[in-house]
Amino acid sequence: MAVNREIIKFLAMVVVILVAPLLVHEGYLINVMVFIGIHTMLALALNLLLGYAGQISLGQAGFFGLGAYISGILTATHGINPWAAMAAAALFVTFLAFIVGFPILKLKGHYLAMATLGLGIIIYIVFNEAVEQTGGPSGLSGIPNLQVAGIVFDTDLKNYYLIWAFTLAAMGLALNLVHSRIGRALRAIHDSEVAARVMGVNARLLKVQIFALSAGLSAIAGSLYAHTMTFIAPASFGFNFSVELVTMVIIGGLASIYGSLLGAALLTLLPEMLRAFQDYDIIVYGLLLIVMTMFMPGGLVKGVPSALSRIRGKLQGRPVPHA
Repeated sequence: MAVNREIIKFLAMVVVILVAPLLVHEGYLINVMVFIGIHTMLALALNLLLGYAGQISLGQAGFFGLGAYISGILTATHGINPWAAMAAAALFVTFLAFIVGFPILKLKGHYLAMATLGLGIIIYIVFNEAVEQTGGPSGLSGIPNLQVAGIVFDTDLKNYYLIWAFTLAAMGLALNLVHSRIGRALRAIHDSEVAARVMGVNARLLKVQIFALSAGLSAIAGSLYAHTMTFIAPASFGFNFSVELVTMVIIGGLASIYGSLLGAALLTLLPEMLRAFQDYDIIVYGLLLIVMTMFMPGGLVKGVPSALSRIRGKLQGRPVPHA
């Protein structure tokens, strides 16, 4: 029964996403929705690691950037087919994360956070310093758009459907994963790694595998970003963006696939609504994290229904317990 509800919920979301551009006639808003799709994929990738496995990463922007730069360099500089470049980027980043994951994921808590932060900073420095390959701070241009059967994805509407096709596929994969035996093992590791090991879960290998999967999904999002924008620069892949991704996951809801979408949508739309505070975005994200942690620890996906339930209870004159 629960599985049927999940399928219905997912199909309803697919219908809404397919119809949304038909209700929006302004190109700028469709462009914003393109970025919501990219950010949803990134938040989803991080949520698998942070929300389900309980392993924090502050270097996710680095994997996102690697996917973008590998795809961009292979196509703009070496003339390789964009789809082949995207596959190469995803495979390389997944393999890299799998290799570095073994030593990094031995750490716990703030030590793990610092290690992933260091990895992200190293990758960011490479983007800036490898001028001959990446273009350095000036960025890399001339990246071609993706195309299928002669259809070139060179408009906001075409890119919208392309990005969301990948995002929905990633969400479907994630939903399958979290409702499988692997998903139950991940939640066991999140609750108690020692207990999970006692129950026969190979916690170390599973953590590394989900770290690699998370990095691979981020790399695909990076490739899509590069071929959508046709220009990339290191500034898009710095520490601030990693913090923004963590904020998306926590605000949307840890261990929630749909929470990743909610968090990504809010944090993508928020800068558009608060342009006057663009120089203080890291402060705004910090305040949001504090407020959400204090008043909605379950994120929007759990906090909003709980708040509505309390309001409904008060209107009906009956006490409703706090979530």
